Amino acid sequence: MGHLNLPSSKRNVRQWRLLDLVSAAFFAAVLIFFLLLCTPLGDSLAASGRQTLLRSASGDPRQRSRLIAQVESGRHNTAIDACSADYVDYMPCEDPRINSQLSREMNFYRERHCPLPKDTPLCLIPPTQGYRVPVQWPESLHKFDVPVQGHTNPSRSSQIWHENMPYNKIADRKGHQGWMKKEGPYFIFPGGGTMFPDGAEQYIEKLKQYIPIAGGVLRTALDMGCGVASFGGYLLSEEILTLSFAPRDSHKSQIQFALERGIPAFVAMLGTRRLPFPAFSFDLVHCSRCLIPFTAYSEFSEFHGHCQGALYILSENPDRRVCHADATYFIEVDRLLRPGGHLVISGPPVQWPKQDKEWADLQTVARSLCYELIVVDGNTVIWKKPQGDSCVPIQNEFGLELCDESVDPSAAWYFKLKKCVTRTSSSKGEFAIGKIPKWPARLTKAPSRAIVTKNGVDVFEADSRRWGRRVAYYKSSLNLKLGTSSVRNVMDMNAFFGGFAAALSSDPIWVMNVVPAQKPLTLDVIYDRGLIGVYHDWCEPFSTYPRTYDLIHVGAIESLIKDPVSGKIRCSLVDLMVEIDRILRPEGTVIIRDSPEVIDKVERIAPAVRWTASIHEKEPESHGREKILVATKNFWKLPSASY
Repeated sequence: MGHLNLPSSKRNVRQWRLLDLVSAAFFAAVLIFFLLLCTPLGDSLAASGRQTLLRSASGDPRQRSRLIAQVESGRHNTAIDACSADYVDYMPCEDPRINSQLSREMNFYRERHCPLPKDTPLCLIPPTQGYRVPVQWPESLHKFDVPVQGHTNPSRSSQIWHENMPYNKIADRKGHQGWMKKEGPYFIFPGGGTMFPDGAEQYIEKLKQYIPIAGGVLRTALDMGCGVASFGGYLLSEEILTLSFAPRDSHKSQIQFALERGIPAFVAMLGTRRLPFPAFSFDLVHCSRCLIPFTAYSEFSEFHGHCQGALYILSENPDRRVCHADATYFIEVDRLLRPGGHLVISGPPVQWPKQDKEWADLQTVARSLCYELIVVDGNTVIWKKPQGDSCVPIQNEFGLELCDESVDPSAAWYFKLKKCVTRTSSSKGEFAIGKIPKWPARLTKAPSRAIVTKNGVDVFEADSRRWGRRVAYYKSSLNLKLGTSSVRNVMDMNAFFGGFAAALSSDPIWVMNVVPAQKPLTLDVIYDRGLIGVYHDWCEPFSTYPRTYDLIHVGAIESLIKDPVSGKIRCSLVDLMVEIDRILRPEGTVIIRDSPEVIDKVERIAPAVRWTASIHEKEPESHGREKILVATKNFWKLPSASY
């Protein structure tokens, strides 16, 4: 009988074994779920998955879009990974690995050449291995300076941490000229330059004999090919605000050094396009051995040479071409120089050996534009631009022509250089030296060029009052470091008339006012106020080094990535915030104003870029539905083994 029951028993055993396996699998799945949810193992596996996604996002547009979508949603604790150590000084639009393959004609390869967003690494730029919070202002400019309380030593030099940008090339090559030297853990800047090895102070004192540097007549200056910007740094004591520029070239870090010192500076190249400034912006333009070929003239070999940026003119011999200077670069300087302003050129070709032809051409161009020769002192020449319209139609030794009246003189975003002279009358209003108020009165008086907008003067005055209230609220209620030595380099990403910067004029800061290229071109008003700035499109990276700014302010951040006509989104908010992170210093501050809906988006993205953010109500006096997000960039580094 028992024998007969045996098959049934075996069948039951097999059924229970199957049920046991199913149950065990179910309980194991539940256990794994809780392990992933509640223990570090889950974080580790998730991080591994994110690493895989991030690696694939660099080369796969679809994966990149997936990552951006995850970051925007704020779900899954998605974080953006750090770039590798070789990206510590990455500038997407001035990347030598890309630009070195481009044409060298008229220095085209040194201009901005931005990768498409899908080709831009979506990662956070790490600091250098030994990075420290920068030396504070004013020690970063003048370590010892009699006017600074507590210092009695009259010597003047500045210092920055060597490890923040550990590049010795300029110190090794230019130290004997007083540019900079390495001293212990610091780079120090004695204040010299190639054309003023005895110091910028003595050089400026010489210029004072011929130019009204003191007294507020001059306020905005442009220093071309600026080196480490000691000229602009020393002009600050004269209340002259100098925007210094140079390309990312063989010196590699000259603009980076200037910005680390707290001197206004910008990466740019005078090549094939207009510089990103409006017409008649600068009261003073300065070149000290900047080596810009102002008359674009090069010697031409009869059969095998070429003209660098010059015109080809056919001679009587059809097999031979000769070079003729076309003065394109001088014409661009003339566009930027305010009527009544001064142009200073020190170094080649001014009375320089073996450059007689270039020096003669330079003088011919200046005469053709009716520039008044103030002095030729050794290798320095100073000219003064005429107050009124150019005399080109009357005196024209150089074959120059006036621009057509349809050409906007202030259009300067990716705008090809014109070989014609800008008409002073093409800009409405009074903006010549002597016609505008002296500094500081010009800061608060509505410039006549404010008429670019409807009811411009009224809008200007209302904007100034509004920003006075807002900045007072920032300081009293948002616990910001404005007004302290911790904040020196400031950017306003959506500046309009420069009201934010004007409200900070009593603080020890300078502001880079950015006017978006897709918005009304109000940058000329900012310069008429005695402030500085540039045009820029925020769907592209900015032309500066990583870790440039202590504080970045942006109002209406979503408008920077929207098409102003269609309202469509042109680029990603995630990419924009990654770019803000790139140019912000560790422990730096971001202030963002926008609608509650947009601020909510920004808050969701902030952890992915390692920001600590808080949301605040707007100041009581302001109308509208704005919220304010204040974020701090966390100070992090790559593991030591990664450098």
